[in-house]
Amino acid sequence: MKNRYLSIIAVAVLGLLACTAAQARKDDLDVDRLNNSLNQLASDPTLGTYAQADQTLARDAINQLAQASSHDRPHFLYIAERRVDQAKAEAQLQVAQRQFNQLDQENAQLQLDRSRIDATSAQQQLDIQRMQYQLSQQETARLQAQGQEAADQAAQARAEADQARRLAAAQSKVAQAAKRQAELAAKAAKALRSQMQDNQAPSGGN
Repeated sequence: MKNRYLSIIAVAVLGLLACTAAQARKDDLDVDRLNNSLNQLASDPTLGTYAQADQTLARDAINQLAQASSHDRPHFLYIAERRVDQAKAEAQLQVAQRQFNQLDQENAQLQLDRSRIDATSAQQQLDIQRMQYQLSQQETARLQAQGQEAADQAAQARAEADQARRLAAAQSKVAQAAKRQAELAAKAAKALRSQMQDNQAPSGGN
């Protein structure tokens, strides 16, 4: 009977030890799982450099889990899992915030570049309009000069025409005077010939 009782106790102790060993292995798996998850975060080329404070808290929580008693272990397991999740979420949030800030800066730079381009385009348009205005002014001045030259030439032509008319009138008067003189000379010559003929004719009484 005593041997049977000892056998039962031995089986119970062995069972307890087996359960304890199984629980210890399970606890070790939880610690390894959380450590691996946190290590993956720390080694991530994008996320690893962010949320350093949260990663430290998660690492401390995992160490506390590894040292916790079986009674307190569920609580520390919950805390460690939340700390790891918090570290991942905070790292992702910081990366997203940095990307947002970078995009915002790039957008601001694009807006600034666009403003500069618009200002340069406006200045170029102003320069073109100023040049067109200057060309228009030069063309107007040229046309005005041509008009003035044409007016001067017209005035000179009118003056020359007036002078030609006056000269022609004077020449006409001279010609008329010469004609009258010629007519008078012809009449005088005719009268002189008649007189001479009359003087040469024989007298009828002789």
